[in-house]
Amino acid sequence: MKKIITTSKAPAPIGPYNQAVKYGNMLFTSGQIALDPATGLLVMEDITTETQQVMTNMKAVLEEAGMGFEHVVKTSIFISDMNNFGAINAVYGHYFDEASAPARETVEVARLPKDVNVEISMIAIK
Repeated sequence: MKKIITTSKAPAPIGPYNQAVKYGNMLFTSGQIALDPATGLLVMEDITTETQQVMTNMKAVLEEAGMGFEHVVKTSIFISDMNNFGAINAVYGHYFDEASAPARETVEVARLPKDVNVEISMIAIK
């Protein structure tokens, strides 16, 4: 059975989608960008701060579904400039144990919503 996951601790969707959908023991998140849910403003001082906000938002969605980063089995990272890969990866890496980190792809794209530099989505299983 499909269950919609929403939390005020992550940005509200800016289109016809939900923050996440849980189906059985699987969670499919929508991409998160660096919107501060409290202010609705983008957090883009630098790529490290931006990525930290994305991961904070993702943590809130996972927690609302009763999960954590240890349940993540797959991530997709979309970035606007591959030169930011190292900085994004450094922040991302703090959330996962390297030995049990999820599968992942990182793709450079021409443009992201609201002209952000990074967007991350995840699939988790509990």
